[in-house]
Amino acid sequence: SEDPDKYHTISLGDYEEVTEDAPAETYIRVAELSNLDGIPDLRKEIYDGNIVIVDISLIKRDKMILERALRDLRDVVSDVHGDIAGLGEDMVITTPTGIMIDRTRIGGQATAY
Repeated sequence: SEDPDKYHTISLGDYEEVTEDAPAETYIRVAELSNLDGIPDLRKEIYDGNIVIVDISLIKRDKMILERALRDLRDVVSDVHGDIAGLGEDMVITTPTGIMIDRTRIGGQATAY
């Protein structure tokens, strides 16, 4: 019998499938925002209908840049009738038209704000 306290390593690569022949209508994109120069690329992704997860940890120390970046993202999301929410302290998720963020954890409390 196996030790219940022992864990097994799972290679997530075993579960990835490449579907290059079938382009998706919506992509989940991950971005790192280090200054306001990255905002136009994020805006384009949202306008293109993609979900964008943004790492804001590099701009958190500059409150003015952080507020400006979040305001710009909120404006785009509002423009496309999407949604925006924080994921923890360092991440923000934005969604395009027709995709809303449920702010409750499955089986638990709120995770997004």
